[in-house]
Amino acid sequence: MKLPVVNAQGKELRSLEVDDSVFGIEPNHAVLHQAFVTQRNNQRAGTANTKTRGMVQGSTRKVRMQKYTGRARHGSIRAPIYVGGGIVFGPQPRDFGLAINKKMKRLAIRSALSGKVADGQLIVIDELTFKSPKTKEMLGILRKVGIERSALIVTGQADRSVLASARNLHKTKVLPAAYLNVGDMLNHAHVLMTEEAVKIAEGLWGSRRADGRRVGKLAAEAPAAPAEAPPSARRRAKAEAPPAAQPAKAEAIAEPIPPKPRARRAAPAATEATAAEVAKPKRPARRAKPASEPPAEEAPKPRRRSKKNDESG
Repeated sequence: MKLPVVNAQGKELRSLEVDDSVFGIEPNHAVLHQAFVTQRNNQRAGTANTKTRGMVQGSTRKVRMQKYTGRARHGSIRAPIYVGGGIVFGPQPRDFGLAINKKMKRLAIRSALSGKVADGQLIVIDELTFKSPKTKEMLGILRKVGIERSALIVTGQADRSVLASARNLHKTKVLPAAYLNVGDMLNHAHVLMTEEAVKIAEGLWGSRRADGRRVGKLAAEAPAAPAEAPPSARRRAKAEAPPAAQPAKAEAIAEPIPPKPRARRAAPAATEATAAEVAKPKRPARRAKPASEPPAEEAPKPRRRSKKNDESG
């Protein structure tokens, strides 16, 4: 894909071959919208704060008695319906930040650049140089290249003179190519890029980077490295190697010394009984109790006759 290159007077100088994967893809509107919302949300401070009825100052005394007045029942004057009371469901400090993965972010930037090219709103200029910062000169350049509305000026590297020349212009912003983002491209009608900025954008978001192409070319020209033997062959060769081929350090290692048998502790020798044990009389052995005879069977007691039976008899 080719883009025309103009000078500061608005005359076309030549055509510049650009990467189609950066400036010629079909814009993905869903990813573009998600990246824009993510960037805008991450810019929010989230410091808005309100006080509820438990935070505001005021008496907790009941305003009037609950019943018998004919009026509405109320609690304290800190209720939300009173002037100076708390806020119901007001904003509290929170984090609005969102996340987006790297592939989606790169696709969103490429979609924004391709959309600007398709709409004819991306202009490539050969260079932007100023002897001294002049807002009038910057405004003249923008008018000559056909920019009447808001513009995003993208330079290769951070340039103080370009920034100072454009900072007083309404709806005009200056950015280095490495800081190009979706929000600024969508918020400005035109994008003015230098040739250096276009090359940096291709190196950052292109499908084939210059370094990658160089590394791939060197790898293709280098001779192929010999294939490494499989682990089984290396183990077999190591086992078949003669003992002399073993490292000298292994020969110097002496055989491990077996541990000494642990000496068992000798039992303490029997000592004479102490004087207290000798003086203590021995308890006589208990006599064995004679076997007790089984208790004799008692004669059954005669049944007692009741008085009622006697009277009836």
